[in-house]
Amino acid sequence: MPRAIADSKGLRVVVGVAIVVVLAFATALAAQLKIEIGPVPVTMQTLVVLLSGLLFGSRVGVSSQLAYLVAGLSGVSWFSRGGGMGYIMSPTFGYLLGFVVAAYVVGKLAEAGFGKKIISAIFAMLAGSAFIYLFGLLWLSKFVPLSGLLAVGFYPFVVGDMLKITVAGMILPLAFKTINKK
Repeated sequence: MPRAIADSKGLRVVVGVAIVVVLAFATALAAQLKIEIGPVPVTMQTLVVLLSGLLFGSRVGVSSQLAYLVAGLSGVSWFSRGGGMGYIMSPTFGYLLGFVVAAYVVGKLAEAGFGKKIISAIFAMLAGSAFIYLFGLLWLSKFVPLSGLLAVGFYPFVVGDMLKITVAGMILPLAFKTINKK
């Protein structure tokens, strides 16, 4: 084994990079689990984004979403509707920017102790979701009249997001307890 990997810091770096790559791929896979409903499809990406920060902290969460974003803009076709620099002009691009901020916010909350109990995990993910919606809706407003903005970019997603957050919030504390017992 190379010396850089053999020492604990080198191993931590390798493991950290591997986690970032896996989370970026998980976000890409979640983008493909979609229901086309208009300018913004329903996907499972938000769940991966929120969990990336909650489970691995702000640095890994942000890094994974930046890796996802950079790879997609570089031409890897793993956004919900493709990839490449032209995606910047897509109605959904703001949500992708929101993913980076949300992973950071949720990660910072997790580092402050949120996520160990159901209510705090749900709160952290709600805070992250607010940033996804904020960035998404601001960008989407370039493509959709303000009078229809919430109908296109918010209302169709709220119930599903609340369900994802509630289920994840209930499972996470149990997962942390299980992990800490070993």
